[in-house]
Amino acid sequence: MNMFRLVVALLFLAYGLIIGVLNTQPITLKLLFTEFQTSSDVGIMLSLLLGVVVGGLIVLATLVWPLYAKLRKAKRAVAPSQDAGA
Repeated sequence: MNMFRLVVALLFLAYGLIIGVLNTQPITLKLLFTEFQTSSDVGIMLSLLLGVVVGGLIVLATLVWPLYAKLRKAKRAVAPSQDAGA
């Protein structure tokens, strides 16, 4: 399964590189307080990176932290019963 994931990741990387090579037109990125000139491939990659970071933070906030809190609560509930049995 890990080999499959590696192949899929390499295919997406190759696809991203092809898109980057084919999109070299200059664009202006306008942000909240600033703007700067760059090529469209850099703009695409920045957008992709921002999407990954925001998606990861959403998963972290909605899944990981609540599950981690449940795990800590369960460990605290089990710890006193183990101490009483010993």
